Amino acid sequence: MSSETTYILAIESSCDDTSAAVLLNNKVLSNVVARQEIHEEYGGVVPELASRAHQQNIVPVVDIALKKAGITKDQLNAIAFTQGPGLMGSLLVGGSFAKSLALSLSIPLIAVNHMHAHILCHFIEEEGYDKPEFPFLAMTISGGHTQIVKVNSFFSLEILGETTDDAVGEAFDKTAKILGFPYPGGPLIDKFAKEGNPKAFQFTKPKVDGLNFSFSGLKTQILYFIQKNVAINPNFIEENRADICASIQYTIIQILMDKLKLAVKETGIKQIVIGGGVSANSGIRQALKDAETKYRWKAFVPKFEYTTDNAAMIGIVGYYRFKESMFADASVVSKARIEF
Repeated sequence: MSSETTYILAIESSCDDTSAAVLLNNKVLSNVVARQEIHEEYGGVVPELASRAHQQNIVPVVDIALKKAGITKDQLNAIAFTQGPGLMGSLLVGGSFAKSLALSLSIPLIAVNHMHAHILCHFIEEEGYDKPEFPFLAMTISGGHTQIVKVNSFFSLEILGETTDDAVGEAFDKTAKILGFPYPGGPLIDKFAKEGNPKAFQFTKPKVDGLNFSFSGLKTQILYFIQKNVAINPNFIEENRADICASIQYTIIQILMDKLKLAVKETGIKQIVIGGGVSANSGIRQALKDAETKYRWKAFVPKFEYTTDNAAMIGIVGYYRFKESMFADASVVSKARIEF
């Protein structure tokens, strides 16, 4: 079968979402995600529970993805899976399943870097969504990562800056926990921020050299700010919830935008893409939209379903790797940490 009719089954299991997708070339035929709600009562992802849930979910999720795509497993040309980074137990479930199925069908196996996938999700064929041109800058913002990457081609990526401690998504979620919000709290900060004044409270932005980030100091600053004001007024959070959220979100967005402006200045590249769970944040999306007018950038924001962990983004990397015959063999191992 020619590359013009390439069916890729993709599997994503890096954290707490089990996902399977089927792509025909660069078009998504199905993208199924099984979410694990059990972690909400613990206020964060419990690795052992996540891997057990993946074991329960992976067969039905793959079955549904194939049925929604209207094909059988025998029509598949390759299987792509998340090799890393992520939770080791979760990665092993997806990797083992992908290896076994590829072996049984005698088709190629393709190992994919999860963060690479967040960037290349912009190349999925979607009506109303343009594709960036090389080279471009990518800012990957999620619960585990914050990076600025120079993307020279599909497989030539250079990290220009990254967080030295906490990721931006972790900063959102842990701040939400300080405010008493349930997990995951990042989307709730975004929700309440829409009703508040972003200049109501001032937080100091960390001073970090170059294009690197740091969020641990800001998180500590917010903790002390809340503790101090709640000691004075026990109802402080409740009475100022929207303004607190708006001020925190505004500060985080300014940190991200300052680094992006510096990256554009240093590289001369004005095409910017964002990816990862935090790229669903409405404030960040609006800031990029404003930057298009203000700085004459060309900004690319992903479709919402491709912001969180999903197999479609694994599939698009799988498709481009398939075209270049960049296959893995049965000896390939899952990795909690992995570079581009």
